[in-house]
Amino acid sequence: MITSGITMYRSTGSRLYLPIFLSHLSKAYGELGQFDQAWRYIGEAMAAVETTKERWYEAEIHRVTGQVALKLPQLGSSQAETYFEHALNVARMQQAKSWELRAAMSMARLWLDQGMREKARDLLAPIYGWFTEGFDTRDVKEAKALLHALAS
Repeated sequence: MITSGITMYRSTGSRLYLPIFLSHLSKAYGELGQFDQAWRYIGEAMAAVETTKERWYEAEIHRVTGQVALKLPQLGSSQAETYFEHALNVARMQQAKSWELRAAMSMARLWLDQGMREKARDLLAPIYGWFTEGFDTRDVKEAKALLHALAS
């Protein structure tokens, strides 16, 4: 359904929001284990960012790329960490705290799996602490739960 929706959207000549749509498609293919297709659409999403200059979603594209990389044994955690770090850097440069929180949660989960609990907490806690509202949103709730897991 996502593929046909993007095809129809493109047929109108529209390009606005294309990076986000392609990123969602990539994530869906990754979750289905169709990694060639996932990488294809990650590449298209990144290319769309460059051609449209629509950079507001760039950090999230890199985070999703890291999530897909985690599922591939040939890439694994070191490549995922590189993508998560890039997502963090883009979010910080753009002062996009919501994207930074998502990227930090992905990195913190990776580090937790690697036994680096304190490093994960040190990354996530100050970003979570920045939020003064939105505590009922999914991302902030997940960050709080992850911080509790990191504290135990």
